[in-house]
Amino acid sequence: MDSYIRIPMFPLSIFPMPGELVPLHIFEPRYRELLKDAEERDISFGIYFNHTLNTSKLGSLVKLESVIKRYPGGESDIIVKCQDIFHMDTLFRTFKEKMYPGGDVSFWQVDLNATASRKVLSEFEEFMRLLKITKLPAPCSTYHIANELNLDFEDRLKFVELDIAKKEGFLITRLKFQKHLLTQAEKAKDVFHLN
Repeated sequence: MDSYIRIPMFPLSIFPMPGELVPLHIFEPRYRELLKDAEERDISFGIYFNHTLNTSKLGSLVKLESVIKRYPGGESDIIVKCQDIFHMDTLFRTFKEKMYPGGDVSFWQVDLNATASRKVLSEFEEFMRLLKITKLPAPCSTYHIANELNLDFEDRLKFVELDIAKKEGFLITRLKFQKHLLTQAEKAKDVFHLN
């Protein structure tokens, strides 16, 4: 049986993946309280993916990276970084004595230090070269690569639930497709001449 931990929760229609940096605009009083706790107590919190596609009840454990801007009315623009994925058992209206929600979750314990296979890295290097990017993250996990592909919600959910071999096959297919698109876009530049 899974062991669940109760954490602060921020239900949103986004699904960050491990290693991803995400901008958020905080304006509701309850989430301003959550931001205050995240700053003062250095706590992580969950972003529950509040979407009909999320039949597996997955979410992302995130930690505050920085506050970009504070507004006079108490709103803030922040950056959070995804650390892990979780399965949510129960969502509660409030977390302990706080205004913001909480949830009982079990963490997946994603290892961002597990480097992708040489085959996937080779495809990724070619893709990044086409984008004129030469510096790759180190270590470079399957999640780092997936984050570069701007996957939609459905593909994100599909990707995270695959085993490692299928994750790599998924990435190779997507990288080849993206490389094809980039190559075609480059060729199109030679066909059209500006006057």
